[in-house]
Amino acid sequence: MQASERGLKWFQDVRFGMFIHWGLYAILGIEEWVMHTRRIPVPEYEMLVGQFNPTKFNADEWVSIAADAGQKYMVITSRHHDGFSMYDTALSEYKVTNTPFGRDPIRELADAVARRGDIKLGFYSSLLDWHHPAYRFRQESGLAWSDYLEFLHGQVRELCTNYGEIACMWFDGDWPHHKLDESNMHFLPGGSFEYERLYGMIHTLQPDAVVINNRHEAPLPGEDIQGFEQDLPGMNTAGFNTTQAYDLPVEVCMTINDHWGYSSADRNTKLPRRLVELLARSASVGANYLLNVGPTAEGQIVPLHAARLRSVGAWLRVNGESIYGTRAGVIAPTAASVSTHAGSMHYVHVLNPISDELVLTGVPETVSSARLLRDDTPLELYRRGAETVVALPFELCDPLDTVVVLA
Repeated sequence: MQASERGLKWFQDVRFGMFIHWGLYAILGIEEWVMHTRRIPVPEYEMLVGQFNPTKFNADEWVSIAADAGQKYMVITSRHHDGFSMYDTALSEYKVTNTPFGRDPIRELADAVARRGDIKLGFYSSLLDWHHPAYRFRQESGLAWSDYLEFLHGQVRELCTNYGEIACMWFDGDWPHHKLDESNMHFLPGGSFEYERLYGMIHTLQPDAVVINNRHEAPLPGEDIQGFEQDLPGMNTAGFNTTQAYDLPVEVCMTINDHWGYSSADRNTKLPRRLVELLARSASVGANYLLNVGPTAEGQIVPLHAARLRSVGAWLRVNGESIYGTRAGVIAPTAASVSTHAGSMHYVHVLNPISDELVLTGVPETVSSARLLRDDTPLELYRRGAETVVALPFELCDPLDTVVVLA
């Protein structure tokens, strides 16, 4: 069972989304894996519950930032590996509504996107859990693997039934080739996650929602999207992605700096030019670009991150036709450019101009004209053997990404 054709088309058309890693770990301001990397015992980590009070959280503001950035969906951590639920689950007392904050931020985000109507909300769910006794402490608790499955599947059911129409369910934590031992708090669970049943439930309750599982290998039946983490499709600079792209729609998830969760010491925020480049390169191979932010413990998206996102949105307001609704380019990429297409329209993204001539191969013979997308300025186009040449003076180039329309 898979997502509906309508849901898959919507997902491929929107191309750009916001990923949000937010949880108790934001209080420590180090990273989302801090419980693991600092070997923090459960009782000590649980003390963060009494400190979590993000009084500056404003769901409408978060949604507004995403909209200003041109992002069409938001995916937030409902529960990360630390086991803390960021919504009012009925299946655990270890949740955000039992903090001083006392509110359900996912409910507020769902209401905020519903008010706008042009953005969807999706949910990240961790398959592993460093806190749940039926996952990590079965011997001590006397619980069975089936108890954890009941909890995991039950939470997914809550997310699929209590928050309106959703964009996706995004799973993480099952990495077949990257297991850590029990002393490192992540170990072979001792049973399957019963994906067929889990995915079938999602597709039944939310037929338009896509299923993504960040397993770093061949997608399983019921998974609608192949994901690449911190890499473009076909690449593996991060060291854990498969380099093979399968016959599925694709999503690339990346951080705006060097961390997923809030890190107070991380100053390596990507420049707008790099963010636009990654968006264009993702779209050029038929992939969505899911760009992550890690909000603070106070509930704010870091102002610099919001500003960089809005810079991308300003570029999209002029050039969005070359991203939204497009599919992978048919024109061969060059050192200077990549492309997308929609029907007979071809959009060449000039990311790194190296001369006043744009030299391309693989341009369809039906193409006879060239213009700038931003203002329809006509550009000279001629054929030179197997090459198509477009005159593009450097003075006409956009500092972020110059889009040339071929038709």
